[in-house]
Amino acid sequence: MPSPPQFTRPHPRSPTQSSSLYVANVGPAVGIAFPSIAAAFSAFGEVKGVYAADDTGARVIVSFADEESAGKALRGLDGRGCFGLGGRVLHVGYSVPRPPVQVEEQQSVSVSLTASELNIPGAYLYHDFITKEEEEKLLAEVDGRPWMCLAKRRVQHYGYEFCYKTRNVDINQHLGVLPLFVSPVLERISTCSELDGAGNIGLDQLTVNEYPSGVGLSPHIDTHSAFENAIFSLSLAGSCIMELRRSHEGNAGHESGSGTISTEKPEDSVDFLRKAIFLPPRSLLVLSGEARYAWHHYIPHHKVDSVNGSVTRRSSRRVSLTFRKVRRGPCCCEYVAYCDSRR
Repeated sequence: MPSPPQFTRPHPRSPTQSSSLYVANVGPAVGIAFPSIAAAFSAFGEVKGVYAADDTGARVIVSFADEESAGKALRGLDGRGCFGLGGRVLHVGYSVPRPPVQVEEQQSVSVSLTASELNIPGAYLYHDFITKEEEEKLLAEVDGRPWMCLAKRRVQHYGYEFCYKTRNVDINQHLGVLPLFVSPVLERISTCSELDGAGNIGLDQLTVNEYPSGVGLSPHIDTHSAFENAIFSLSLAGSCIMELRRSHEGNAGHESGSGTISTEKPEDSVDFLRKAIFLPPRSLLVLSGEARYAWHHYIPHHKVDSVNGSVTRRSSRRVSLTFRKVRRGPCCCEYVAYCDSRR
């Protein structure tokens, strides 16, 4: 797919005119290919190109050779059925120049691309853990099931529901076995030889998170008393940077145990050793041992990430599948300062 020109959707009250149009309710997702769109709009003038406006597949940018042709198309098609597209009603507006990407000062630390670069004991990253086709099937499965809406994201729970108020699970409230559609993922996890058997522990809890662009995750350590050693997180549909941090003093930070760090701007904190890793789509992140028990993990709330000088705009959604094993007794790990079972 060709890269779109540097135009985006205008503000609803923007008077700006241009030779490019933002057109909604048309595109490959609704069965209309770019050449068909170009042919329909060419009735108003020379079309230089048709491009995806975003990753929904149902919004496009149509670029004309001149503003006059774009104006004719807008006046002729906005809110009306397009004869050349089977009478489909389009929503058309001028597409204005995209403002320069403003990358927040989100990292004073380089971003690792592999777990070996990250160099935290117990952290592993498997690139292309699943195929593109498997990713699409997993997304179709979760999108076909009901979501629970939180303040800024949607979730699904399987096996046991995770309670965000207590940051724990109720082992007496079993929701059933994990769904069959994740069985191939679980089987593949169990064969990861580097994990020394950590992947073969009978994972029985799954949380599916959907993060819209700009939504991240507050710094936290998964509660020791809630889950066993290894945690497995599979990224779908989008990428992100995950930051991991541990206090220089070796304590748990602002909260003893496994709570969140109470810092209004966690990225501004200087009290913690900070490391970061880039999580591409279809990758599996594993946190075990020290990485799981002693490092807070955190996803900055940004729409744009800077990966060692390269700007990456987050997709409209990122979906993560996080697998865990529910703990049946107190945690006896060696990271006492971070452990809620030792309070």
